Amino acid sequence: MTLIIAIDGPAASGKGTLARRIAVHFGLPWLDTGLLYRAVARDVLAKGGILDDAAAAEAAARSVEARTLDDPALRGPSAGDAASIVAKIPEVRAALLDYQRAFAEQVGGAVLDGRDIGTVVCPRAHVKIFVTASDEARAQRRFLEHQGRGEDVSYDDLLADIRRRDARDSSRSAAPMLAARDALHLDTTELDADRAFDAALRLIEMKVSNLSADKPTE
Repeated sequence: MTLIIAIDGPAASGKGTLARRIAVHFGLPWLDTGLLYRAVARDVLAKGGILDDAAAAEAAARSVEARTLDDPALRGPSAGDAASIVAKIPEVRAALLDYQRAFAEQVGGAVLDGRDIGTVVCPRAHVKIFVTASDEARAQRRFLEHQGRGEDVSYDDLLADIRRRDARDSSRSAAPMLAARDALHLDTTELDADRAFDAALRLIEMKVSNLSADKPTE
């Protein structure tokens, strides 16, 4: 059975952790599409460019290499803010679209997480989940992550960054962040990683069961 699972949501909602665990559970490849945009921003800056230069950002998007997506620098707060700037550029989104769709269409399917998977990248995904959490809960998660890595950041700065990114991602003209009409919603504000995973699995199993029931019999 082919199973494409699209997981969308704002920064620090828990979608990346969920997507990774869901991929392992179902034995599917996983792509954190946000890393693609972070890599584009990194590569633009590495060449001395500016992030809102559409031509430079598009060129970086067309040459981004999958093997560089494990760069630890892509996980920092500045990388996330930079990514949301290049993600506003339509040419960048178009350049990365084929890469993401090809990943999703692997034999057996895949799990992708991002902000426009269910609406733009994989509008026909078998399962779509939109993950949310309060601003404060997301900022606290980011704060603990950075603390765990020994990074000196403030909670207030992270909260402001999250709200700034939400506004930018939701208002951009190219593929704004929003839930697909047929997405299942999961609020993780009061859930730890295990409870969020269990809740997501229940949603997926319910959706897959319904899809199987809707199939015409031979």
